[in-house]
Amino acid sequence: MALTNLTVLFVEDDPVFRKLVTSYLDSRGARVIEADNGEFGLELFKKQSFDIVIADLSMPKLGGLDMLKAMNQFKPGIPTIIISGNQAMTDVVEALRQGASDYLVKPVTDLYFIENAIHECLNHSLEDSLNIDEQESLSYLELNDNLALLEQCSEAAKSVQQQLFPPSSIEYPSVIIDYSLFNTDEVSAHFIDTAMLDDEHVMMYMAHFAPHDNRAAFASVLLKSFVNHKLKLYRNGVSNVITEPFNMLVYLNDRMTNSGLGLLVDLTYVVVELKHFRAAIAQAGSEFRCYLKNAEGLSPIALQEALQIGMAQWSKPSIHFRTLVYGDKLCISTQVYEHKQQLIDDEFYGLVHKPNVTPGGFIQLSLR
Repeated sequence: MALTNLTVLFVEDDPVFRKLVTSYLDSRGARVIEADNGEFGLELFKKQSFDIVIADLSMPKLGGLDMLKAMNQFKPGIPTIIISGNQAMTDVVEALRQGASDYLVKPVTDLYFIENAIHECLNHSLEDSLNIDEQESLSYLELNDNLALLEQCSEAAKSVQQQLFPPSSIEYPSVIIDYSLFNTDEVSAHFIDTAMLDDEHVMMYMAHFAPHDNRAAFASVLLKSFVNHKLKLYRNGVSNVITEPFNMLVYLNDRMTNSGLGLLVDLTYVVVELKHFRAAIAQAGSEFRCYLKNAEGLSPIALQEALQIGMAQWSKPSIHFRTLVYGDKLCISTQVYEHKQQLIDDEFYGLVHKPNVTPGGFIQLSLR
């Protein structure tokens, strides 16, 4: 499918690359407005409407990251694809946190990748998307340039991953989320994330990557970007998948399996609808247990066994629905006695590096 009737803002300081991409997108039917720096790009963004923004992260006058933040403040929800240099992983992570839909890595070896990324961001059907192997498109391009670096350098991997973790206590208007995650190595095999999807839905999940090595840092980046993509589609009124734990795990299995990382993922994903306090839970693997916590202690929530994400014969996650009552707290925990005891005792520290503690931890959602 061509890009007919799309208006694209392309912000890039390299004149040769800018003209190549503009000419290609123009040939595919898009109307491309060019800017050679972030300051001019922001000025254009404020003056007219765009369907999508494509921007380099490293630019004069106003960098792509600062431009993205300013755009989100002025008009949130516009799909954005960022383009990064080989050594810009920390900025890529921050851009994802700021709501970027996807990212590509320079040099972009085939301009088809950019068109395919646009189709993905705008949620066109797979039939309309270009016939490009998943392992060579979108975020997977990052593997070629950064995975080797992260595998070789624990400090680089640790730095990238730690930027993704939220503070130990996250306060939303109707919900408080607390967690403790204990790690014995530079890179954590466990990852957690949470988001207020809208006024009526909150999401949290906990993941575990195996085998445990520096690839877990990159897997955290990918997982965050995939969830971020569905969050943006939901806020734009295009897709409800992020509010549907079963479908979300099906989607994440497809993306992680095709990532080329070769990791297996245990993942428990929870969405709470706040109007009626109804929780939907989906789980893959056996690393975690879900609990209801109240004055009587922890009560396990029964979920059937399911295969880890990334296994060749993976079929579907287990699913559970539960209505919460006043005083209930919804928890995900690794199946380690000391972690469950700390959860009962409300010991929340965020991400902690302790060589002598069993890796893992817990996350808790409390209604306010």
